[in-house]
Amino acid sequence: MPSLPALESPRPNIGPLSNSYARLPADFFVRLMPVPVADPQLIRVNRPLAAELGLDFGSLDADALAAIFSGNVVPEGAQPIAMAYAGHQFGQFVPQLGDGRAILLAEACDLTGHRRDIQLKGSGRTPFSRGGDGRAALGPVLREYMVSEAMHALGIPTTRSLAAVTTGEKVVREGWVSGAVLTRVAASHVRVGTFEYFAARNNTAAVRRLAEYVIDRHYPEARETGEPYWALFQGVAERQAFLVARWMHVGFIHGVMNTDNMAVSGETLDFGPCAFMDQYDPATVFSSIDHAGRYAYANQPLAAQWNLTRFAETLLPLLDTVPERAVERATEVIAAFLPRHAEHWLAGMRRKLGLISDQLGDVELIQSLLSVMHANHADYTNAFRALNVAASSPAADAIVRRLFADPAAYDAWAVTWRSRLHSDGQLPEQRAQSMRNVNPAYIPRNHRIEQVIRAAVDHGDFAPFNELLEMLERPYWERNAFAAYVLPPTPEERVLQTFCGT
Repeated sequence: MPSLPALESPRPNIGPLSNSYARLPADFFVRLMPVPVADPQLIRVNRPLAAELGLDFGSLDADALAAIFSGNVVPEGAQPIAMAYAGHQFGQFVPQLGDGRAILLAEACDLTGHRRDIQLKGSGRTPFSRGGDGRAALGPVLREYMVSEAMHALGIPTTRSLAAVTTGEKVVREGWVSGAVLTRVAASHVRVGTFEYFAARNNTAAVRRLAEYVIDRHYPEARETGEPYWALFQGVAERQAFLVARWMHVGFIHGVMNTDNMAVSGETLDFGPCAFMDQYDPATVFSSIDHAGRYAYANQPLAAQWNLTRFAETLLPLLDTVPERAVERATEVIAAFLPRHAEHWLAGMRRKLGLISDQLGDVELIQSLLSVMHANHADYTNAFRALNVAASSPAADAIVRRLFADPAAYDAWAVTWRSRLHSDGQLPEQRAQSMRNVNPAYIPRNHRIEQVIRAAVDHGDFAPFNELLEMLERPYWERNAFAAYVLPPTPEERVLQTFCGT
């Protein structure tokens, strides 16, 4: 294993850092330093998140922060490593992937006592780079910063963005583009693909060690069950059922739900060709490489179930000493995944429509609305947000009707909806407020993200980036200053394809 070069002393102290993953066996990672960049410049640092992590930047200026978040300077307590993992990519197994352009710099314990990873993305080549340059382009760094922070503000489990810097260097993608580094924070970066890496090598001892680590870090309650590995599998399945349901509630499309992009912590991981729907269409795909729609909006629950099946295969030797019994038990959890996801989805959709009780016919009511929205090209976010107002007074139906190509289709549905609302007996204003708390006014619309990226990449202008982030910090709170951000794209503004950050 290559050793770390000597570090200059003293190293900056930004808070108590460590790296529990670096204490695992040697074949779990490679120790190495980030590759220095020419001229790092700070774009943005997320100071509220830094405070949550117990980090102190008080004595550091922008240049010092840029040096740390580019990887040019490694802070005290950090133990940089590149993690090993494998993965199924669009259904095809790749036995070795790993951190090809990322370095797990350190871990910090947040104010709640939970350990959080601090990772640099775009920090240079590693032994897992597979011929790549190990760098990141500015556009994908800005996209992940915006979308991950928007997901957090929407209340969806997600990795977060701590900082972004430019590198003063160019990288080759479609042409020469500006390089950048993103600092990402995660509950951990252990993936289904991490388990696959060791299972593919028939290294059951390593799978067991990894499972023990994940239980200790994310599922300590599993220890109390008497069957910790079984409880681990059930816990991961439950968190994924909830996570994907939350994606569906806000019209989010991950884009690349490969097993190496499924975090066992239950967080949204990797924001490459992701996007939010404008007009509702269950077949929506944005990823330029998803030609068959494997990870289309409506297919995301099935994709998650498929990934969990691959996860189960890695755990079979731990689940039961009798292989047939292990398969049978794992199959029960996998079969229960879609019904469990449907429960989470239905609960959230009831809240979006202002329904407070569980009644037969609710699924049909919800599906009927979605069908009408699809047939009439209604904007997903705006239609649900407008229903907040209509829930207070039928006179406000005009606000919703204009979002449908055939307003009469909405009218017919609304008759059933109002009857259902009446059966709950909730006060109209209470209902409307509850709906405003779950139906966002603002999402990071794809055309807005592209406008931000173009301003930064083409003109070095980060003002639109900062403004969009300010708007996204409070997605459920309408403000006059951001009125234009609720508008869906014009036909000329529509962005139909997004691209992987590599």
